[in-house]
Amino acid sequence: MRKKRVAALLLSSLMAVSMLAGCGSSSSSSSSEAEAEEETAEETVEETSEEAEAETEYAEDVQAIIDRGVLRVGVKNAVIGFGYQDELTGEYEGMEIELAQMIADYLGVDVEYTAVTAATRTELLDSGDIDCVLATFTITEERKKSWDFTTPYYTDYVTVLVENSSGITSLADLVDAKVGVSSGSTSAKSLTEAMIEGGYIDGTDYDAETFDAATWTTGISFQQYDDYPTISTALTAGEVDAFCVDKSILAVYNTDSRSYIEDEFSPQEYGVATTKDSGMSELCETLITGWLEDGTIDGLIAEYGID
Repeated sequence: MRKKRVAALLLSSLMAVSMLAGCGSSSSSSSSEAEAEEETAEETVEETSEEAEAETEYAEDVQAIIDRGVLRVGVKNAVIGFGYQDELTGEYEGMEIELAQMIADYLGVDVEYTAVTAATRTELLDSGDIDCVLATFTITEERKKSWDFTTPYYTDYVTVLVENSSGITSLADLVDAKVGVSSGSTSAKSLTEAMIEGGYIDGTDYDAETFDAATWTTGISFQQYDDYPTISTALTAGEVDAFCVDKSILAVYNTDSRSYIEDEFSPQEYGVATTKDSGMSELCETLITGWLEDGTIDGLIAEYGID
């Protein structure tokens, strides 16, 4: 719209100049020149208007967000450095919060954050309650069948947090342990695979396609919880022997009485999740790759101390 207004002003100015030129001379050549200039100005306006319309032409789902005036984003609210909500002010902060704000700014709309968990983020995306997810959402081939993901903006690793008093320091010490994990996450599967690969448990009955944390009991078992704070509480209470998830998430729950085991495994690549084959998918991919190339994302990683 701004380009159209500028073009219109340009046309008005050129027409005014043409009219003045016509008044100052009675020659037919001057009149012809003025008419030519006016025609050129009109062509310029038409071309500029067409360019402006092309530049502001969005996919239907993206245009709906613009018309609504609000971008609705699913984020974490208890992961320091990525998505964290201050209990007193209600304000959100973190790298993923910044990225969400930047996408909203690009579209010229406000942003609305919805706290999600590993179990609820895709449900809210599928139902249309949110437009995209920036919530330490690990990209997997299986998930890509149902949702689109951008190029990864961050890579983390899975590990395990334990109470120092437990004496657990490695994967080998987790044999026959009960581990707390988040419902809907890939943490239990990652830990099981790491222990099988390390030769600590028998993997004869393991099947990546059918693995279920709720029923797996060979060498290690799992207790699933709805959110991370609940797992942390369960660890303190002794309901579970360990807490397994991405290290960046565990950081907020690591206290003086707790430690990470020495093993890190299963790289976790985070991307923006969007509805399959949507205009929002294309837009987010363009923005994320651009911010990766120009160093913006590296700057955010450094700013929030998650490098």
